[in-house]
Amino acid sequence: MFARNGKPFSKPIKTHWVFKMLPPRRPQAAKRPKRFVSPAHCKFVRSHACCVCQTYDHIEVAHVRTGTNGGMGLKPGDYWTISLCRDCHSEQHRIGEQSFETKHGIDMKELARAFVKASPKRSELERARDG
Repeated sequence: MFARNGKPFSKPIKTHWVFKMLPPRRPQAAKRPKRFVSPAHCKFVRSHACCVCQTYDHIEVAHVRTGTNGGMGLKPGDYWTISLCRDCHSEQHRIGEQSFETKHGIDMKELARAFVKASPKRSELERARDG
């Protein structure tokens, strides 16, 4: 950035009068508390076969949103995770969790709880869930 005389500025120009012309800003909404993240638990979940088709290929950690601390646009904490292959995980998102559970005869929340009970990070996960 250069001054009118062609020499570079050492400091930016202060234009306080511009800020006086702007309307007041909207107050920021309260931020959502940070979700609980456990890479060790996710690695443990990922080491299992797909909960639907039992394959070991392309396993992903799927977060269960319905009835948990997640929601529309909010990923739940890693407490609520199950192992799904890439194709089943894609189907879960495409048709929705309730339809997915009905189609495959599974209860994703119960599966997530079973993963937590078997996890080496069980106590840490339960503390985080209970707050």
